[in-house]
This record gives sequence, C-alpha cells and structure tokens, in this order.
Amino acid sequence: MRRKLASVQRILDLRPIDGADRIEMARVLGWSVVVRKEEFNIGDLCVYVEIDSKLPERPEFEFMRDRKFRVKTVKLRGQVSQGIAFPMSILPPTINMEGEDVTEILDIIKYEPPQKEHLGGDVKGSFPGFLCKTDEIRIQTVPELLDPTYPGRKDPWYVTEKLDGTSVTAYLTKDGEFGICSRNLELKIEENQSSFVVRVLQELDIESRLRRVQELFMLPRAGIAIQGELVGPGIQKNKYDLKDKEFRLFSVFFPDAFRYALYSEFQCAHDMLEIKAVPIVLGSYTLPATVDDIVEFSRGPSALNPDTPREGIVVRNTVDGTSFKVVNPDFLLKHKE
Repeated sequence: MRRKLASVQRILDLRPIDGADRIEMARVLGWSVVVRKEEFNIGDLCVYVEIDSKLPERPEFEFMRDRKFRVKTVKLRGQVSQGIAFPMSILPPTINMEGEDVTEILDIIKYEPPQKEHLGGDVKGSFPGFLCKTDEIRIQTVPELLDPTYPGRKDPWYVTEKLDGTSVTAYLTKDGEFGICSRNLELKIEENQSSFVVRVLQELDIESRLRRVQELFMLPRAGIAIQGELVGPGIQKNKYDLKDKEFRLFSVFFPDAFRYALYSEFQCAHDMLEIKAVPIVLGSYTLPATVDDIVEFSRGPSALNPDTPREGIVVRNTVDGTSFKVVNPDFLLKHKE
C-alpha cells in the first residue's frame, strides 16, 4: 500500500483542549491533530499531511521554516498532535474527493534522516522492483482494520517491537543471484568495505544461510528475501546503548509470489536461518476497539534496553500477512521526531 503523505480527508470529530482558547483537537482518520478553533467543522474536508513529511518552501508553509519544513509529532497544551490539517483552499478547486492523494500536487516528500556515507557505501542501483521496501503503514492511516466488520478482525495476530535502526534487505533470486539493499538502494557487495551494512551481513554469512534455506525450504526452487533492522553503534545515535552492531530479522519475503511469509512460514525460515529476530512483545494478540487503545499499548520500555522507550510495535496477522505499525508517542516526543 503506497503511503499518502498528503491526502484529502474528513474532520471526524472536534474536542476542546483544557485551558486553550485558540486551539482544539481534531480527529482525522485515526490521528489526533491540533487545529485552530473555528477553522473547521465536523464533517469538513481538509488536507491532512502526515508526520515524517517535508513541505516545500512555499509561502503557505512559511510558518514551518523554524522546523525546517518537517512535520513532526508535537505536544501542545499537553496534547499530542501528529500531522497538520490544512484548509482545502491550498488545493486547486477541482480536487475535492475524500481520500485523494495530493502528495505530488503539493510537492511534499518523505523526510529521510541524513545517512552517513559509510552506512550505505558504494551503490549498485535503485531498490529492486521485485521486492517490497520496508515501510509499514501506521494504524492511524488505516483505522478500518480495527472495525468489527473487517474480515481479519478475529484472526490471531502477533506483536513485535519496532526497532529504531536502519532497515536492510538481503535477497536470493531463483536463479541464485544474491544482493544486499539499504532502505532505498541496492548496494555493491564486492570490495564495498566502506559499508558496514555489507560488512555486518557478510560477517553473518547471510548468503550461505539464504542458500541453505532456499535448498531445504523452497520447493520448487524460488527466490527468497529477508528483511531486518541493523542497530548499534553509529546507527540512529544508538539509542539502545548497544556495544556491537546487531542484525534483527523481522520479515521473510517471497519475490516470485510477491508476498510476505505467513507466520508459520516465517517461523520455519527463521529457525533455519539461525538469526536473531526482533523482540516478540506478544505471540498472540487480539486487536482492540480503538486507535487510542492500541497506541496506549505501544508504550513501554525496549527489550534491548529497559531504560529506553521502545520506538513502537509492529502488529501482524498470522493468517493473511496483513501488518501495520504503531509508533510510541513517548519515543517520538523524547527524540523530537
């Protein structure tokens, strides 16, 4: 599912904020957003811009210059606000369909933290089209998954910790070609010692492990990819205070079927790979009734360091592979993200 950084959405609710005369809390999709009083009424359309977006330097966004035009989680009058709701007047009058993606129309891009040169190293090319990038959708964007009528609502789900590092993908095609990718690019492998992404995966002998899994697990012969989080010194300020770099597996992907492994398949491949996985928060989980409930559940300490709040959780359906992330607001506020 392609992420809509900016889209036309509806104001579902408005609530007062204690002690605030000029602002109020609006509900957009599953997000809580602080807006100016009397700017919107319940039922109005708005242009909702998600957190992690970067706005262009245009007059209507000038108020964001001090924040370098980056949309982040903020706390106003004790209320957590995620995203910005703009009036429809910032769009051409012909655009008025709820749900319409207006990211490109407004020249909005996804904010990407600056990447140190040694993290990626020499680039081979763009991220392969036969793989999926590691960018889970947030539950606030798809609150319908919590609706009682959602078909997978009563399926068993499981919950893992979302780690704050850099995502890595390693793949093996059905023809035996091996590759390593950072979040957005494929990396050269031979003589690419400037990349500790490549170095760490080589030290783990990922290629041999994938070939073993392909031989034992994949019948008939087919491609397989693994995706995980690289955490530790030199990565995202090493918020877990780890002494060494670690690769933590979080998903297995089958390129030829273009699907993620189901829970039973993931467990089987994980056992054969003999690689540490991301921490399991709950092996069996029932989806709650509201977005607020699941955001509250995302709070808590990291399994990697109990003195650090976890970044959040990833919730996966064990039957059909549907998944989403829930980011811990305490983490976002602490690290000003």
